[in-house]
Amino acid sequence: MKSFRRIILAFLLCTFMLAVGAGVYLYQQFSPNRTQVEASYHELNKPVFYQGDYYTTSAIGVRESLKLPLALIQEWMDPNIIYEKSSDSVIVTTKDKVLRMKTAELSALINEKPISLSFPIEKKGETVYVPLEPLRQLYPFEVRESEATGAVLLFKQGDVVKWGKITSKKPVQLRTSASIKAPYIANVPPGELVMILGEENDWVKVQQSSGPIGYVKKKELTEDHVETIPVQESKDSYAPWKPPGKLNMTWEHVITKNPDTAKLGEMPGLQVVSPTWFSLADEKGRINNLADASYVKWAQSRNYQVWALFSNGFDPDRTAKALASYDSRMNVIKQLLSFAQTYHLQGINIDFENVYLKDKDNLTQFVRELTPFMHAQGLAVSIDVTPKSTNEMWSMFYDRTALSQVVDYMMLMAYDEYWATSPKSGSVSSLPWTERSVTTLLNTEKVPSSKLVLGIPFYTRQWTEETANGKTTATSKTLTMEAAQAIIKDKKLTPVFLPDTGQNYVEYKDGNKLIRIWLEDEDSLKSRLEIVKKYDLAGIATWRRGFEVPATWPILQKGLQP
Repeated sequence: MKSFRRIILAFLLCTFMLAVGAGVYLYQQFSPNRTQVEASYHELNKPVFYQGDYYTTSAIGVRESLKLPLALIQEWMDPNIIYEKSSDSVIVTTKDKVLRMKTAELSALINEKPISLSFPIEKKGETVYVPLEPLRQLYPFEVRESEATGAVLLFKQGDVVKWGKITSKKPVQLRTSASIKAPYIANVPPGELVMILGEENDWVKVQQSSGPIGYVKKKELTEDHVETIPVQESKDSYAPWKPPGKLNMTWEHVITKNPDTAKLGEMPGLQVVSPTWFSLADEKGRINNLADASYVKWAQSRNYQVWALFSNGFDPDRTAKALASYDSRMNVIKQLLSFAQTYHLQGINIDFENVYLKDKDNLTQFVRELTPFMHAQGLAVSIDVTPKSTNEMWSMFYDRTALSQVVDYMMLMAYDEYWATSPKSGSVSSLPWTERSVTTLLNTEKVPSSKLVLGIPFYTRQWTEETANGKTTATSKTLTMEAAQAIIKDKKLTPVFLPDTGQNYVEYKDGNKLIRIWLEDEDSLKSRLEIVKKYDLAGIATWRRGFEVPATWPILQKGLQP
């Protein structure tokens, strides 16, 4: 009997222990975590949030004196805002404005016109803080500052914000992840509106207006309303000139004096001339000027627009120093504006070549600063670029993607595939190479076809190859179209079409020398025009006027027609 009782007691004890264990297990599995933790941004005095993310550096100031870290503005609002150490300035460039603010100064410049600031740029260690007041004039955004915590919520125009309401009758715990086992950050009272950031299974990720971000159960809130941050219509005062059909531009090469316009023949279909009038003279930004008012009058009497070319003189050291600061860049810009007004120009064509790779960003910044001023004066802005390659000072210093977002046109100088001092002879611009150069800019560099202008050569090169001791050397001289045809006629040569270059070709012997010419002629022009049509490019720019034959112009005119 006692043995039986012991068995019963043991059974009951085991059952009790199992029940206790099951209860503990169930409690552990289904009871919520009661631990409260700090938010991940708790060390920030004034955190700034955008779309559920917070920035790792705090804002400073309150309400009207609120200032945001420059790095935050660059990441969340405009990556093109810069701090220029040499002038201790923050420089903002938009489509039509250039704002320059110097550290600790209450005066600033918008498009070189003085404005007063209520609060200055401020530096704390390596962090630059920018006041909101001037930024509101340039960027469409809204800031909401929590009275309770000081947290700053950033909204951009057009942002769609979903709001939900806590429907639980008691406070809801805002958890760090989508689990009741996750610790919680804050208690959200019944009826509070929270921003809905996303969903995860039976949980909703939300943010309180006071800053904290976390998860609540779906059943604990309902969708309340959707808010769209209002979009303000921007008025663009600049209406770019658009050619009828495709652009047809040619460069007028001016070295010391302008051509006698009385001797210039008809150029049917031509719309724009770009005389090479302006060049960088020194490191402070002074400009050499070869402009001629009578040339402008002649051109405009024939309905040609005049887009004067401004070059860096191809001097990399001078260029580096002139681009290094806002003040020297603005010196250049003001002179160009003055020249444009004096000579009644309609555009500026920028031709910077032979530039150090380290000056890539400064060149882009110069164009960003230049363009709003030119547009305000009604001038078109275009820039010349080479095909993309791994040559630093010929190609890599162009930020083609960024530049194409700013300028009206980008001229691809699709020539000098084999340059004057090339160790090997070859075409100035073979058609496959030209097409690859175009597609690289369109696809890899994301240059819009509506802005990309194909540069076409009116010249070729006569190559002389000599072989001595088993080694072949090549030298060249530039030929106009007419000079090349004169050689063909004089030597009684018959051009042969080369499929690998898409061009006609001639060669002949001069003693032990081999003379080779890849021709620019009617056939090559038509092939280049086909590339323009195939990729729906903005048009063509030809280098240079005076190297063509008269028959060139009707070919180009016909080829650019819709």
